[in-house]
Amino acid sequence: MTDSKIVVGVIGAGRIGKLHIDNMKSMKNVRLKTVADVFADQLDEWFQSSGVENITKDYQDIINDPEIDAIFICSPTDTHTSIIKEAANSGKHIFCEKPISFSDEETLEAYEVVKKTGVKFQIGFNRRYDRNFSKVRSLVEKKEIGVLHILKITSRDPAPPLIRLCITFWRHLC
Repeated sequence: MTDSKIVVGVIGAGRIGKLHIDNMKSMKNVRLKTVADVFADQLDEWFQSSGVENITKDYQDIINDPEIDAIFICSPTDTHTSIIKEAANSGKHIFCEKPISFSDEETLEAYEVVKKTGVKFQIGFNRRYDRNFSKVRSLVEKKEIGVLHILKITSRDPAPPLIRLCITFWRHLC
């Protein structure tokens, strides 16, 4: 760490990468040095207000930067294990978005490299351990919550739908 700040590189500047970057901007002990994204040339406008010092297309610029202490891996899942292994072998601490991999074997390989190198490693789980989620689970297990229904929703839009569409949808269901 330089200047008592953790120097961070972020790999992947999509929705989740930008969310982490925005969150780190308010942390006084974090210096956002570099963001790597294959679409870096399309991020000029965002980059100007991001608070990040450098932007690159090549994540190796982060892996090979001796000044960077920690890496946030926010790239597509199929890139996670190779980047985890490279980052760990270069002595970088790692935060990786879930899942680590689609393969148990690849996940275990990455884990072994992390364990061998001794870097700090964290996976970005959602609110699995949130006390409210735990309470709901407890109520469901005790059958104290009533009749359960499953509503599976998949959204790939970066923003929520228009409120009038939601209201129309719910009126139709009721």
